[in-house]
Amino acid sequence: MARVMLTGASGFVGRQIHRSLREAGHEVKVVLRPGSEDRLIAPVADGMMARSEDIFAEDSAWWEAHCTGMDAVIHCAWYVEPGKYLDSPANFDCVSGTLQLALGAAKAGVPHFVGVGTCFEYRLPSDRLTVESEFAPATLYAASKLSVYQMLAKFFAKQGTAFSWCRLFYLFGEGEHSARLVPYVRERLEKGEVAKLSAGTQLRDFLDVRQAGAMIAGVIETGQAGAINICSGKPTTIRQLVEAIADEYGRRDLLEFGTAAIHPSDPAAVVGVCNAIAPNRSPEANQ
Repeated sequence: MARVMLTGASGFVGRQIHRSLREAGHEVKVVLRPGSEDRLIAPVADGMMARSEDIFAEDSAWWEAHCTGMDAVIHCAWYVEPGKYLDSPANFDCVSGTLQLALGAAKAGVPHFVGVGTCFEYRLPSDRLTVESEFAPATLYAASKLSVYQMLAKFFAKQGTAFSWCRLFYLFGEGEHSARLVPYVRERLEKGEVAKLSAGTQLRDFLDVRQAGAMIAGVIETGQAGAINICSGKPTTIRQLVEAIADEYGRRDLLEFGTAAIHPSDPAAVVGVCNAIAPNRSPEANQ
């Protein structure tokens, strides 16, 4: 099994990556802000935790010290405060900090680096986004992610380091921020209150965050390099998703479609073609 350093292990996606890595038997070193340890959902072995007040302010020497002895790095951390992150200048800090991490990992001789990107790097709308699809980021966040992908692909190619870039689509599930769609709908239905929604005609590629975490963790075993779409590959309208949730409560009557306007920048379709390779595990490994 591999020794993996993981950033963002206390976040929405990172927690699930951490869980899946541990379930697969990997040793995981997590890099956290002090005080965020209680958000972890998987155990951390002695000596396998590094703390930093701001990982994006650390230099390559700091990262080299913490990457030494690692077989892989999964870099999941980024600034993602809801309502702010898409056009926040904090994205600049994330870019520069990520490049310092990449330099440190290369100096430490880490053979595999896994980054996490976004489907918003692509030109949208589209109901069939492959990893060869055209790029056209519309926000600073997406442009920053795409820039990092392009720079690291060139950098690691010269270093002889395997580089994987996992692009996330529309995730939901455990630990999701309360302001997002699925938690909002569930909270309203549980209170017996009306959920006010758009027409719900937007076509999306939804995936449970636990599955996404397992797919990213699986890249450590498969060694799959290049861009990877972390998605279901199944087109679903927002209305279909919300109605399925309402059916769990038997309360479709509480869904009010068309009350909220669809934002002009909200793409009509964002659906991926999944190219992630599943790990080939023996039956004994899954017991």
